[in-house]
Order: sequence, then C-alpha cells, then structure tokens
Amino acid sequence: MARISGVDLPKRKRVEIALTYIYGIGRSTSNKILLQLNIDPDTNSDDLTEVQINSIRKVIDNDCKVEGELRSEIAMNIKRLMDLGCYRGLRHRKSLPVHGQRTSTNARTRKGPKRAAVKKRGGAKKK
Repeated sequence: MARISGVDLPKRKRVEIALTYIYGIGRSTSNKILLQLNIDPDTNSDDLTEVQINSIRKVIDNDCKVEGELRSEIAMNIKRLMDLGCYRGLRHRKSLPVHGQRTSTNARTRKGPKRAAVKKRGGAKKK
C-alpha cells in the first residue's frame, strides 16, 4: 500500500483516481503529475513500483500544497475575512452561505438542521 503525504492510497484503484484521495489533489492535478512522470493513469495503485511512488512523492512535495498545509492556509484566509469584517467574513461568522445563495428556503447544509418552532399549548381557557 502506497503512502503519500500522510495518506494511504486505496488498493485496486487506478492511480489517477487513487491520487485524488489526497486533500488538495483533484483529477486534473493527478493527471498532470502522471503525465509529467510518464506513468500510465490506468495502472492500478497496487502495481506501482517503489521508484514510481517516490517520484510521485517528490513531485507532490515540490509542486503542490496538500493536506495540513493547504487546510491551514484556507483556515487563515477565512479568519482574515472574519477579522476584516467584510461581507464575506460576516457571512462566515454567522454560518450563512457566502456566495449569494438564497436563505429563506434551502441553505440547510450551511445553517444546520431546522430548529423546532415553539408551539403554544391550546388547552382549556380559564374563567
């Protein structure tokens, strides 16, 4: 099992897909890396040699921001927006959609599950 950037690549998957399990690497970046190293994208991740794994590791370490480094950079960017108090920062602070989506309906992913409305008891009236 190949381990790159602290992530175990899944077995029995094409290398092109297996590399996307690393945070910060998508299909296009994966294909660029494989093209640069002349590795067939259809090769299974089990069939990679140690030399190929090491070369993939070197390219990712030198050229790509992945995993913890990328996550911390994104978190710092969001924190900067919140500290500035700009519109996007305020939306982040209130846990609302940032990119102009409607919130009267939908937006449940960002806002979280619905809160139950408080209902008044409809008991007998007092005299």
